[in-house]
Amino acid sequence: MEERFWIALAASCSAAAVTSIGIYAIRQFEGWAQRNSVYFLCFAAGVLIAASFLHIVPKAFSMNRQAPAFLLGGYLFLHLFNRFVTAYVCEKDPGSQFALGFVPMLGIGFHSFIDGFIYSITFTVSVFTGILATTGMVLHEFPEGIITYLLLLRSGASERTALLLSFLAAALSTPLGMLISYPFIRQIDQSLLGALLSLSAGALIYVGATHLVPQAEKETKKYSLVALGGGVLVAVIIALSGA
Repeated sequence: MEERFWIALAASCSAAAVTSIGIYAIRQFEGWAQRNSVYFLCFAAGVLIAASFLHIVPKAFSMNRQAPAFLLGGYLFLHLFNRFVTAYVCEKDPGSQFALGFVPMLGIGFHSFIDGFIYSITFTVSVFTGILATTGMVLHEFPEGIITYLLLLRSGASERTALLLSFLAAALSTPLGMLISYPFIRQIDQSLLGALLSLSAGALIYVGATHLVPQAEKETKKYSLVALGGGVLVAVIIALSGA
């Protein structure tokens, strides 16, 4: 059991490392990233929305009969949170785009935290199951860090703040979720995990449909649909991996 704990921790840390590499890489080419940010927005929208519908939602529905209610709850929670931020932050500063970065960061951070639960559960089942899950899940870690960092920059955050918050939300949250969940792994049954997955799917659908797509539609660029299609393709690969 102790050996599996260390393997699960190493896997979750590797996911955090992949996310961090994405953040570091996009920071090194920040000027280029800013000029082409609409492509990242389209790509991110494709990944988050398609991965939710093709991968997370079906998996959650198979694990919990009340999953549709949790899916709606995740969506509505971020909607209400966004309304709160808009009312109490943006209205006081009409030029602020705080919600544009902070709300997606919250949704991605919650989903990454739940990813840590999945590492705990799959490696408890067997090392082989955990490796299969890791292979599929790492595919979406790299773009998550990039998405979070760029959206925080567009919302007006400084480079240092965007770097720190994106690392905490998209990278560090995964091993943190694994460490917190592992001692209670026997109490986290399929039904509870299905509920948590549904909540995270609702949050990600909200982020993609409400924040990313409208922002992308404001800026028309020649290959924006290609970027959107690329994001959907990545989501299809994640779904086909069966992780």
